[in-house]
Amino acid sequence: MNVEQGGVRIDKYIAEKEELSRVAVQRLLDEGNILVNRDKVKASYIVQQGDEIDIHIPEVKETELKPQDIPLDIIYEDKDIIVVNKAKGMVVHPAAGNPDGTLVNAIMSHCKENLSGIGGELRPGIVHRLDKDTSGLLIIAKNDKAHLAISEQIQSRQVKKTYLALVKGDVPENEATIKMPIGRSTKDRKKMAITPKGKEAITHFKVVERFQKYTYLEVNIETGRTHQIRVHMAEIGHPVVGDMVYSNGKNEFGVEGQMLHAHRLEFRHPITEKEMCLEAPLPEYFTNILLNLRS
Repeated sequence: MNVEQGGVRIDKYIAEKEELSRVAVQRLLDEGNILVNRDKVKASYIVQQGDEIDIHIPEVKETELKPQDIPLDIIYEDKDIIVVNKAKGMVVHPAAGNPDGTLVNAIMSHCKENLSGIGGELRPGIVHRLDKDTSGLLIIAKNDKAHLAISEQIQSRQVKKTYLALVKGDVPENEATIKMPIGRSTKDRKKMAITPKGKEAITHFKVVERFQKYTYLEVNIETGRTHQIRVHMAEIGHPVVGDMVYSNGKNEFGVEGQMLHAHRLEFRHPITEKEMCLEAPLPEYFTNILLNLRS
């Protein structure tokens, strides 16, 4: 590609010329798959007239994952995306200790060949994720264009994610915002923690209902840090009920794994740009515990 008119950032220039998002262009730049005059440049590089740009888009690796006929609770589906209500206890994609039986295996069986390959060979179609014991809504992309568009919305904080959580204790505020940076714990690499060197993390919550020893919350997250809601709620002294990592996990209901549900997603459809608002009902066990507390 030969630059005819310069003066703009390279990520913007290529995104406008090619069918790629700026996020995808930035990743290709970081990986050295875009060269200007045979040299690696940063996304902030301003293109000049006469620059020669070479773009190499790596081929998607063939996955060795096996499709598995696992039931899915599908909330919405079209030719570009599928939105599922993930069950508590289901792992999103294969990893050490969970080689199969994951959401990815189920999605591969349901969608056959129609999945985005951008997530890499172990997570085809997966745009974002939920912890194993967090239930609720997940978007899966069926093609690369949809994947890039949704990823860009998530990165620019245009996707509104609303969770429902039961936490320990009586939260004093009716609504509040927690703004504390989250990073990998220096004491336990499997855990996240509040740390000055962590990434910005912003959580908004408001009280839905109060009980004698618990509070039922609606939670919105601006950022999507690993374990964000669980870490923030534990830090202010109100860990999510059942959380075995960020509290002692003990509770009168015998629940193991956090009572946290991704209830609502609001976003623009990646292809049609229609405004979407999708909801997943609470899991039965969660509803039963709330009924028990009310009685």
